[in-house]
Amino acid sequence: MKTTALITGASGGIGMELARVHAKKGGDLVLVARNKGKLDEIKKELESLYNVSVHTIGKDLSLENSVKEVHLETTQANIQIDYLINNAGFGDFGMFWETDGNKELEMINLNITALTLLTKLYLKEMVTRGSGKIMNVASTAAFQPGPTMAVYCATKAYVLSFSEAISNEVSDKGVTVTALCPGATESGFQMAAGMENNELFKGKKLPTSKEVAEYGYAAMLKGKTVAIHGFINYMMATSVGFLPRALVLKVSRMVLGKVK
Repeated sequence: MKTTALITGASGGIGMELARVHAKKGGDLVLVARNKGKLDEIKKELESLYNVSVHTIGKDLSLENSVKEVHLETTQANIQIDYLINNAGFGDFGMFWETDGNKELEMINLNITALTLLTKLYLKEMVTRGSGKIMNVASTAAFQPGPTMAVYCATKAYVLSFSEAISNEVSDKGVTVTALCPGATESGFQMAAGMENNELFKGKKLPTSKEVAEYGYAAMLKGKTVAIHGFINYMMATSVGFLPRALVLKVSRMVLGKVK
């Protein structure tokens, strides 16, 4: 049976690759991002290659009422969302007292508020139908505080905790919720966060957005609650709970590096 996936942050990186994975399997799509022109390019590519229907919505989800507008548009178009993939998000790098407070408020609005409201609106419909899947893109940053990325890591901790809780609530409703937790990935994230020269990324062989997307999509189909991409990432994330908090902070700061 053909399914329709709504993917936010679909104009590049992991979101775009998730759209390709879903389309390759014959599924229709609703793609949401600020850059409508880029979304329309992806629409043309996917409809041509895979004979699927792609609906694009140009929307900045960090803005008030944008989520309700997206939901209204899909409702009026009579599009049933079978898979909701909350991928949109961004980070920032620097000492908290020096970083841009307005940018961090936008980050909270996008990484937390929009994700929560989209989940609320579409989860209700899924529970009513007795079927559906949600994937929220968190991060390995969700497992510990992140000095020099304090707000970003805190938002991803919320995404992880929220996703696990909702997953439990709907475990008998025919709906699954997955938190995808990638580590450092080849994508546009580091440029948006001002981390191009950070030791976490610089000169390292990183997994591609395609690899992370394929792993995350498969985990969502299986109904896995927490999906951590990569064995090393898994070991690092799961070992945090066994270490003293002070040590976790020191290691986290060392991994994220110094602000130059």
